Amino acid sequence: MPVSARETSVGECNQPAGLTTDGNQYLTFNLGEEFYGVDILRVREIKGYSTVTKIPHTPPHIKGVLNLRGTIVPIVELRTKFGMPTVEYTAFTVIILVVVRDKVIGLVVDSVSDVLNIDKKDIQPPPQFGSKVNVSFMSGIGKSGEKLVTLLNMEHLLVDGDMAENSVAMGEA
Repeated sequence: MPVSARETSVGECNQPAGLTTDGNQYLTFNLGEEFYGVDILRVREIKGYSTVTKIPHTPPHIKGVLNLRGTIVPIVELRTKFGMPTVEYTAFTVIILVVVRDKVIGLVVDSVSDVLNIDKKDIQPPPQFGSKVNVSFMSGIGKSGEKLVTLLNMEHLLVDGDMAENSVAMGEA
């Protein structure tokens, strides 16, 4: 069930009842019909979508920047990053603020789902499709009930080139 697009601290997300604590907690979110998860320890906050300032000469998946309480935060649209078609933003569209390499980055997602506790035995390594398919952005595939959750490796989700391009565009380099 999606969480409405209001500002939320991670502690406000409900953990499904009956799950064990032997594993890792992941904030799960939707892009279309697919479920993705990010390690809860990387999540700083969930914020309802608000207008971002576009920055010229950035890759298409860099939506722009947002002023978050005096800190300029780059915003990445995950649909575009993953080559998915863009959709109109709704009341459920949120920005998940995560920490990557000591920097806060915002991820635009369709909606937040749940905080899941996925047991280590229910996490498989990323599938290998051959050398032409890069799956380094995945830390694994988690199984929660009947659904599969693609677990994101935040260190590899944004490659060094993306971070460098964004720093140059923001005048940091």
